[in-house]
Amino acid sequence: MSSRDADRISSAQQTLDILYEMSQLLNTQLDKETLATCVSMIESGVNPEALAAVIQELRRESVHVNANGQ
Repeated sequence: MSSRDADRISSAQQTLDILYEMSQLLNTQLDKETLATCVSMIESGVNPEALAAVIQELRRESVHVNANGQ
């Protein structure tokens, strides 16, 4: 791996760490892996507002399923 690739990976990791810290402060309840997936999706062109709506809906469904014991 070239030093340029290593620098790029290090920079990406630092960015993810900062985003994770911000998400913790905002109490998003996203783990690092999920946050990284969301960032990747947004970088690929997914609408951030639509992604947020999907995450909120999945959380509501999860609460509903868990409340019904299924």
